[in-house]
Order: sequence, then structure tokens, then C-alpha cells
Amino acid sequence: MFLFDLTYVKPLEEVERSLPAHIRYLDTWYAKGKFLCSGRKNPRTGGIILCNCADRAEAEHIRDEDPFFQEGIAQYTFIEFSPTKMLKGFQSLLIS
Repeated sequence: MFLFDLTYVKPLEEVERSLPAHIRYLDTWYAKGKFLCSGRKNPRTGGIILCNCADRAEAEHIRDEDPFFQEGIAQYTFIEFSPTKMLKGFQSLLIS
């Protein structure tokens, strides 16, 4: 499991311009069962994505498809972790 921490490195005007493509990217990975939740940071300096992937190589592959990453709008930081305690029912969402 990875937490993707996105930090904008370009002005919000450029973020807004690429937002529709970024939302399509999110929708693609939600449909594949890889993204569990996502949202904007507050204040709006970037975003967070909880990604259910097996390893860093898969995380990087998924990141590489994000228009925000491709256009240099956001930098990504990965935090890998192993969930050990969770809300009942959450485990059914995780890859084994």
C-alpha cells in the first residue's frame, strides 16, 4: 500500500487547466481497484492518493500516467506502508 503525496510546483491556473485530464486518470485507476481514496490538501498545495499497489515499481508506473506528473505540475512523494489495523470491511479492498 502506498500513499501518494502530490505537491504542486506550478501555479493553480495550470493545475486547473490539467484537472479534467487528471480526473480521468483518477477514474481509470479507481475502476482498476488501485485507488481507494483521494483528495486535495487543505490549503490547496497538492493532493493525496491512497493506492493499493504491490510495490514501488507499480506505484511509479501508475504515477507516470498522471498528467500532473507528465506536465511537471506536481511532484510525487511515495510513502509505503503495511496496514495492520483497519476499519472492518477495509481488508476486503486490499491486494493479498
